[in-house]
Amino acid sequence: MGGTRVDIASWLHRLGLQQYDQAFRDNAIDASVLPELTADDLRDIGVDLVGHRRKLLAAISALRSNTASDPVASAAGGERRHLTVMFCDLVGSTALSVRRDPEDLRDLIGAYHHAVAEVVRRFAGFVARYMGDGILIYFGYPHAHEDDAERAARCALAVLESVSGLKLAEELRARIGIATGTVVVGGGAPEHDVVGETPNLASRLQSLAEPNTVLIDENTRRLIGGLFEYHDLGAVEARGFTGIVSAWQVLRPSAVESRFEALRASSPTPLVGRGEELEFLLWRWERAKKGEGQAVLLSGEPGIGKSRITTAVAERLHEQPHHHLRYFCAPHHQDTPLHPVITHLEHAAGFSRDDPPAAKLEKLRRLFGQGRLGHLRRRVAAHAGQRSRNSEQETELLLLAVAGVRQALIADLLSLPTGSALSEMNLSPQRKKERTLEALLGLLEDLSRKRPVLMVFEDVHWIDPTSRELLDLTIERIRRLPVLLIITFRPEFSEAWSGAAHVSALLLNRLDTDEGTVLAEMVAGKALPDELVSHIAARTDGVPLFVEELTRAVLESGFLHDEGDCYGLDRKIPSFAIPLSLHASLLARLDRLGPIAKEIAQIGAAIGRDFSYELLAAVAQCGEAVLQDALGWLVDAGLVFQRGTFPDATFLFKHALVQDAAYGTLLRGPRQALHAQIAGALETQLPELIDSQPELFAQHFAEAGLVENSIAYWGKAGYRSATRSAMAEAAAQLRKGLDQLTLLPDTPERRRQELEFWSALGAVLLAVKGQAAPETGDAYARAQELWEHLGSSSEFLQVPYGHSRYHAVRGELDLARRLDEDLLDLSRRRNDSAGLVLGHMSAGRTLMYAGEFASSRSHLETALTLHDPIIHNSLVHQIGNYPQVVAQASLAIVLFCLGFPDWAVVRSNTAIAEARRRSHPTALAVSLSDGTLLLSLVGDDAALDERADKLISVAAEQDFPLWGAQGTLYQGWVRVKNGDLAEGISLLRSGANAYRATWAEAWTPYYIALLARTCGISGKIEEGVTLLDEALQIVKRTGERWFAAELNREKGRLLHRRGHAEAAEELYRQALSIAEEQGAKLWELRAAASLARLRCDQGRCGEARDLLAPVYGWFTEGFDTPDLKEAKALLDELGGIERA
Repeated sequence: MGGTRVDIASWLHRLGLQQYDQAFRDNAIDASVLPELTADDLRDIGVDLVGHRRKLLAAISALRSNTASDPVASAAGGERRHLTVMFCDLVGSTALSVRRDPEDLRDLIGAYHHAVAEVVRRFAGFVARYMGDGILIYFGYPHAHEDDAERAARCALAVLESVSGLKLAEELRARIGIATGTVVVGGGAPEHDVVGETPNLASRLQSLAEPNTVLIDENTRRLIGGLFEYHDLGAVEARGFTGIVSAWQVLRPSAVESRFEALRASSPTPLVGRGEELEFLLWRWERAKKGEGQAVLLSGEPGIGKSRITTAVAERLHEQPHHHLRYFCAPHHQDTPLHPVITHLEHAAGFSRDDPPAAKLEKLRRLFGQGRLGHLRRRVAAHAGQRSRNSEQETELLLLAVAGVRQALIADLLSLPTGSALSEMNLSPQRKKERTLEALLGLLEDLSRKRPVLMVFEDVHWIDPTSRELLDLTIERIRRLPVLLIITFRPEFSEAWSGAAHVSALLLNRLDTDEGTVLAEMVAGKALPDELVSHIAARTDGVPLFVEELTRAVLESGFLHDEGDCYGLDRKIPSFAIPLSLHASLLARLDRLGPIAKEIAQIGAAIGRDFSYELLAAVAQCGEAVLQDALGWLVDAGLVFQRGTFPDATFLFKHALVQDAAYGTLLRGPRQALHAQIAGALETQLPELIDSQPELFAQHFAEAGLVENSIAYWGKAGYRSATRSAMAEAAAQLRKGLDQLTLLPDTPERRRQELEFWSALGAVLLAVKGQAAPETGDAYARAQELWEHLGSSSEFLQVPYGHSRYHAVRGELDLARRLDEDLLDLSRRRNDSAGLVLGHMSAGRTLMYAGEFASSRSHLETALTLHDPIIHNSLVHQIGNYPQVVAQASLAIVLFCLGFPDWAVVRSNTAIAEARRRSHPTALAVSLSDGTLLLSLVGDDAALDERADKLISVAAEQDFPLWGAQGTLYQGWVRVKNGDLAEGISLLRSGANAYRATWAEAWTPYYIALLARTCGISGKIEEGVTLLDEALQIVKRTGERWFAAELNREKGRLLHRRGHAEAAEELYRQALSIAEEQGAKLWELRAAASLARLRCDQGRCGEARDLLAPVYGWFTEGFDTPDLKEAKALLDELGGIERA
């Protein structure tokens, strides 16, 4: 108001009306209430003279005008409201106009208007407009009440009674329609129409009502519940409304009292009625102190007191030595990795925004120094020759002790420079994340070894995925630590922790009537009138926050007077803004604060759960005094908390839903303008956040409707998260960017941006969902469509490559082959060497699955020849792997099948060494996966066991489910070959189930064959044959023929053991034929050896020797492998060797 608070006494004196100063004081009218006073309010406080009322109203109007001219105050221009609208019409007015003289008719209608207005005034409604014989009435504007729908219904019945009871020349009757819903209201005089369907529906219901009846809609019926008796009219036809419109006739009030459901969030109320719950938590604390770590899952509906009881635990432990850690999740940061942790660390370290990086690092070192291990302190003290806590030498040594990897990881998490500490470690993004989580857990362990720890994680229903990972690890880690972890969440949150022995659940229920009374009086600070206490208890339904909010509304209303040790009631209990929901209560309190404070709250709500004074001032653009006054009102009203002093103060909404209530009143236009101002202020005032929190900018630009800006920042956020291996967050951010892209016109530039996002999302989903997951395929399919539409740009060659790999791993080799051929054709036409590298590499791997080994070898060797690590460096980022590693690893398998086992092992080892040299997790996983497969084919069981362990370790570290499943399968096979059948079979089946869960089909026939071999070893021949038939069906369906010869041979071996020599011989012949067709000399050797053994058993040793000797004689290497050793032994047994 004019930039400063109005002093009421001075204002009245300037008006010459100072005699009302005491009346204003007695009724608690201050600067925040003054602009909202009406003529009725002035009459109620004792301004009886019409002239004085008009003078005061004019001055109040001027105050409103001055406020509206203020930049911050003019932002709203209207708001969204939940409004109950009544439309009252006089029955038979047309007939009256025919029968009555116009003057008489005027008098009748005037009496009708007066009667209705008097009843409306009694129920605190607002007559918005007289329309001849129709009257439009609002309940909920310009001042909201918690029971507006009920008031409207009671008023309607009273209006019917009043109108029909008029003693006039004609008997008058009315009919009424009532509807409730969201409308846009304000932006002018209150009598202006609200905008929305609600007033139209009220009018339509009125037209359907019989004389002297009231019809209501479904929303109104739901709000007033069992307070009235009804006649259900079912679905009615309301002109202009599509779909079903349900209607009820209100008959009369019932004897049932209202019940209010708490739908909004908790706040820190005085702790009442939670003795048992508090003792339960303290009992868990005692167990935790002994080293038996405890986690308590504290759940309950919004407003039930979850936050308050965690505060009470801390209060009870205040005198005990312990550390208290508290983390807050926030709805705007569900896609910001580790946001609760980062915020906690920044506050704990005492960071200021103006601190240079060096100062922040020093503060971080001090923070670490305060929480070191007890045994470290003892070692330091011993080294220093004393145990003095204040020893400068001890402090220095402590600072040195915490330097290194952990500090560097935490500093990196806080976007602080780390020098070469991390770069020299050459960590992959995923490994860095894992090490960061481990560092955070290490800090917790350090603290717990010094003192017990009370750790509270609040509102985890808004938790980001990486913090969820940390919480999962924390729950497991604290089992043997003196830590009590309390996790709060709403009932709809799905948790998976309650099965652990050290985890317990605690559900908070509502308070009873006595407890509610105690709570209300604790909030008030002294005893309240019994009538008022009953009123509060009846309308708050045992929800602590409702009790608190309603009590505060009563205290702020001015209807109580202080009698020393208690409050007295001045008059009959008025209609306070009792919360029908938390939003209604908060909206009423915001209304009473006045437009400036309300709009400051709206700006703060648009910024986020917490906001700085500096950013708020940059957005509000109003005078310093105005802003600080408004914030003072918000703090005094208990809507926000303040930390620090101006201008470095920061503010936190009391609860996230307090923020929601303020934000929800904003209209689209002002809301978008606010977000645009916030985004602009962030760019100019806090540019350092552009790199560390691009998702914050993206969100505000999106809400502002500045689509292009939002898209750019979502892309930046997705890339940043992906490079830090926060893949779940990256996927969410990229999808939000894609959502924004749909808002742009369909132009080539938009499609190009879509292609960027879809291709990046495909690569991210490979990690999040798996190579063969449907979501991955959908992303690549859309990217492929866009890529082709845009002319198949060489800039996005990762799209057809990734799409082909998706289909190949799913066993859809025809589709993969077609994509490979198209990529090669395109690259040849354009002479694009990068495209040729990818095309040959992809085709080589596809043909490997298909068993076309010679062609596969040619493509893979061509890819290696064409690849230049310098020229094609960008391919590493595009496909998420090193081409030379993938090609070498694939070629090793092909060479083995072609009969070059020694060369194959060399190629495989080269690929693994290159992946390790590059420190690239995905490349290492691919090379180890193919290398482990190779060793299982070679039969080097000792090396296979070691490599399978390494593959499992990498997959676990980097969260690669497909490769982890493969490692488990190979590990199981080693166990079987080592004689541990039970463990081996368990691992094989576990690995097979895990592999199947990734949607992958590639390699499946081979894994089934391993299970079948196990059946053969354990004597389960029929089960083994059934498994091999299943594998052969997969080969027929998918075309994955690389192991087809071996499947036939394995089946023949099992049948041979059953004595089915003819069937076995036929299968051996099929295996030999397939191997010869494929040029697969290793498979040919195995098939020939098996067939030779069968013929030898039949006494046909000469035929056996003639079959096997030429095949064995072809080989020039691999003579130390089991395959060639066994073949040579058989030939020796048969009596001779022929060399080709």
